[in-house]
Amino acid sequence: MASLEQLNQGVACLGNVTEAQKKILTPEATGFIALLHRTFNQTRKSLLQRREVRQQELDKSGTLDFLPETKHIRDNKTWRGAPPAPGLVDRRVEITGPTDRKMVVNALNSNVWTYMADFEDSSAPTWDNMINGQVNLYDAIRKQVDFKQGEKEYKLRTDRVLPTLIARARGWHLDEKHFTVDGEAISGSLFDFGLYFFHNARELVKTGTGPYFYLPKMESYLEARLWNDVFCLAQDYIGMPRGTIRGTVLIETITAAFEMDEIIYELREHSAGLNCGRWDYIFSVIKKFRQSPAFVLPDRSAVTMTSPFMDAYVRLLIKTCHARGVHAMGGMAAQIPIKDNPEANDKAMDNVRQDKLREVRAGHDGTWVAHPVLASIASEVFNKHMPTPNQIWNRREDYQVSGNDLLNMNVPGGITEEGIRKNLNIGLGYMEGWLKGIGCVPINYLMEDAATAEVSRSQLWQWCKHGVKTNDGKVVDKAYALKLLHEQTDELLKNAPKGNKFQLASRYFEGQVTGEDYADFLTSLLYNEITSVGPAKPAAKL
Repeated sequence: MASLEQLNQGVACLGNVTEAQKKILTPEATGFIALLHRTFNQTRKSLLQRREVRQQELDKSGTLDFLPETKHIRDNKTWRGAPPAPGLVDRRVEITGPTDRKMVVNALNSNVWTYMADFEDSSAPTWDNMINGQVNLYDAIRKQVDFKQGEKEYKLRTDRVLPTLIARARGWHLDEKHFTVDGEAISGSLFDFGLYFFHNARELVKTGTGPYFYLPKMESYLEARLWNDVFCLAQDYIGMPRGTIRGTVLIETITAAFEMDEIIYELREHSAGLNCGRWDYIFSVIKKFRQSPAFVLPDRSAVTMTSPFMDAYVRLLIKTCHARGVHAMGGMAAQIPIKDNPEANDKAMDNVRQDKLREVRAGHDGTWVAHPVLASIASEVFNKHMPTPNQIWNRREDYQVSGNDLLNMNVPGGITEEGIRKNLNIGLGYMEGWLKGIGCVPINYLMEDAATAEVSRSQLWQWCKHGVKTNDGKVVDKAYALKLLHEQTDELLKNAPKGNKFQLASRYFEGQVTGEDYADFLTSLLYNEITSVGPAKPAAKL
């Protein structure tokens, strides 16, 4: 095996490293993530290239189907994923959020079963956010995360077992430009996974759980195979038994929905199930079929979990997971309490209750919330309707879902100017926050993250591209879209504090809503605006 000195040769950090962060970027840890990069980055790049080829095929064909080459995997009813790991048997309510220190303490103090600590969609990947997130989780796992902010103290509770920690690394498409290996930016996925695993895997096992991950944005079973290979190498490297790591895959792309069995199969001994990443899924449907007028959707508010293509996706996910003995996790309740309007708050909380009731009755084994207040509502619903730790036993063999069902875009509703303005507000509001280093932005009493902003800009692009008409007969074209964009920007600027970034957000948005240019991801488009790349420092001398 290569020596530490050899592993760290050609490895450099281009971000500022504080004393507190040095315990994360040790020579042993940087050598390990450099090994991951050198072993797997070429495969990662090939898979990203494969996405582009597949997009070209979709642009021509305008349709998808289950893969003929993997039919034998789908048809074989004997194989199973791994049994639930310690701390993951009961996951009925999971809270999600970024990895800032306050969020980490508050999430672990919540009355939930797990906490998904997010390096992805609810975090803007500034260098400080990413590396401080690693520090905060390192400290939390060791019960050293308590701190004081002004007069307020934040302390981990000691009256109960804390929720199981699950980390979500960035998707395969994102780089970490502040850390290079042989002159090449490391994958954000490998950076996040590698540092968290290297420092915490043994400690987590010691405390009765393990190194558990949410895996986002995958588009094929081959990308799941890559994660499995990463898991195997990582465990072998530190002498940990294979199967200790567990990964829950977010099915948040339409292509992955056609490969659910295959994704679980690739991760078998490491699989902790699948999750309905609902907002990213809607984004993916629009994105992948954006050239086809048959996939034009109405106002975002009309696209609900009962829409035919969304309902089919949920039913197929639950049936697939339970047939393979793994968890089928539900989606996000993004509402936040409306403190100054009790009537509106009651209505919003009732919407959460109905959403969670739909999920548990459908067969989900757990659900997501964005705010601790929602945890009690979700718990109440799941406790009443799911008295068992999960309902994997509920096979839902009555669910029959075809490829056509997954592509059924018969969604009632129209396109309105109000819907266009709402999309613009969400897109501008989220991008402005992201450009300031904030990845989770409250807008209209919903906690918006990158996924909801992606839906907003993709719908606007789609409507312009296909020249749709609003309910009052107005054709949505470039001039109309830009007019409304500038009006919404001006409106937001009226009450915006000094130093805001709405003008910059608007300039980027201009290129994304006219049916012409279409960036693969907003986060990739904006990333250079939040990097703080400095002189390269050898990793071994940090």
